[in-house]
Amino acid sequence: MKLVYYPLLLLFLGVCFLFLVRAFLIRTGLIYVTRKWWRSIEDYFHVYQFYKVPEFNESMQENQLYGKVSDYLHSLASLEDSDFTNLLTGKKPNDIVLRLDPNQVIEDDFLGAKVSWINEASDKAHSRSFVMKIRKADKRRILRPYLQHIHTVSNELEEQNKDLKLYTNIGGDGQNGRWRSVSFTHPSTFETIAMESDLKSKLKSDLESFSKTKQYYHRLGRVWKRSYLLFGPSGTGKSSFVSAVANFLRYDVYDVDLSRVADDSDLKLLLLQTTTKSVIVIEDLDRFLVEKSTAVSLSGVLNFMDGILNSCCAEERILVFTMTSKDNIDPAVLRPGRIDVHIHFPLCDFTAFKTLANNYLGVKDHKLFPQVEEIFQNGATLSPAEIGELMIANRNSPSRALKSVITALQAEGDRRSYASVGRRLLGGLSRHSTEESENNSGIFSPENVNAGKDFRKLYGLLKLKSSKKSQSYEIVSGQKCG
Repeated sequence: MKLVYYPLLLLFLGVCFLFLVRAFLIRTGLIYVTRKWWRSIEDYFHVYQFYKVPEFNESMQENQLYGKVSDYLHSLASLEDSDFTNLLTGKKPNDIVLRLDPNQVIEDDFLGAKVSWINEASDKAHSRSFVMKIRKADKRRILRPYLQHIHTVSNELEEQNKDLKLYTNIGGDGQNGRWRSVSFTHPSTFETIAMESDLKSKLKSDLESFSKTKQYYHRLGRVWKRSYLLFGPSGTGKSSFVSAVANFLRYDVYDVDLSRVADDSDLKLLLLQTTTKSVIVIEDLDRFLVEKSTAVSLSGVLNFMDGILNSCCAEERILVFTMTSKDNIDPAVLRPGRIDVHIHFPLCDFTAFKTLANNYLGVKDHKLFPQVEEIFQNGATLSPAEIGELMIANRNSPSRALKSVITALQAEGDRRSYASVGRRLLGGLSRHSTEESENNSGIFSPENVNAGKDFRKLYGLLKLKSSKKSQSYEIVSGQKCG
C-alpha cells in the first residue's frame, strides 16, 4: 500500500509546490520577469525577420502605411502590457487614451503566430518608424493576410473616429471651391427621432444594405447611390432624419442652397466637388420648383438627380430631397430611379407622442396618457417640434408638461372645429347673397339678419379663440424664460 500512496503523495506535493511558486511570482510581480526570460529562450531557438515601416519615404513624403499601423497598434488590448505607456487626453475632455512610448515593444497574435512591434524613434534623424518582428517560419503563412488585416482594421477605426463635416455652398466663384465646412455635431439618431419602430428598422436595414452593395450596383450597371424623398408639414422631423442618417452611416453632409446656385452648370459643379461617403441634401425642393424662385431649371434638377455626371460624381452617396407636399410636383421628378424611397412625415400621432415623452421627459407611461390618446383619436394633432418645445419648457415636471400638451392639443382641435363652422357659415352667407341678388331683396331681409347673427356669433368665437391662443403662447414663452 505504501508503494501506491507514495507516488500520489509526491504528485500532490509537487502540485502544491508549483501552485505556491505561481502565487509567489504573481504576488511579487516576478511573473513578468519570468515571461521575459522565457521569450529570450524562445528567441534563441527561432530565426526572425524584421520589417520597417518608416514615417516618411525616401522623398520625405508621408508614408500612409505608418499611420495605419499606428492606429492599429494603439487599438490592441496588449498595449496595456507594454512596460512604458503614455496616458493622453482624447478628442473629448473626459477621454483618456493610451499611446506607446518610443522604443517600447507591443505584441500581437494573428492566426496562431506571434508578432512583435517596436516603436522605434531616432533623436538624431528626428524620424520615427515601426519595426515588425516575425518568425521566418510564419512569414509565408501570415505576412500578406496580416498586412491586409491591418488595413481593414485601421480603415474601420478611421470611419468610427473621423469628425463629420457639414458643407454649405457659397455664392460666386470661390478660389478654394464652392463649399465651406464646419464640424457636424448634430446629436440626432434613429433612437431619438419620433418614428414608427417598424419604419425605423426598415430604413436602417435599407441603409446598411446600401453601404455594403457596391459590387451589386456595379453588376447591374447602376451608380452606387440611394435617393430619398422626405415630405410632410414643417416641424415633423425631416431635418432630424437627415442628421440621423449621417450619424448612422458616418457620412458628411452637403447642404445645397439652390438660391445661391447661378445656373444648371453651377449646380453640376457643386456635385462635382462633393466627396464619397456623403449625404447631399436639397431642402424645400417643392418651393423652388413651384415658385421658380431660383435660376436652376427643372431640367437642371433632373440632371442633378440622375444625369450622366452622376455616374462619375455620385458614387457612394445618399441624395435627400425634402418637400412640404408632392401634389404639384412634375411626375418626372418623382419617378423611380430619381427617387428610390418616398417617406411621409405626418403630424404627431399617439405612437410618436410616446416616443417624444420618453426622449424629452424620460416617461414611458403616465396616468395622463389615456387622455392624450383620446384627444389624438378625436383628430387633434400637432407637429413633433411643437410638442417637443412644450416638453422642453416643462421638463422639470412631467405632469405639467403633459398637461400643457393636452391644452395645446385641445386648442388645436377647437381651432379646427371653428374653421369648419366658419366654412359652413361662409358657405351659407354666399348662398343667401346669391338668392337675394336674384330676388332683388334688400339687405335687411330676415334671411340676412339671421345670417348676420350667425356671422357675429362666429366672429365672437374666433375672437375668443384668438385671445386664448395668444394667452397660451405667452405662458409657454414665460416658462421657457424661467
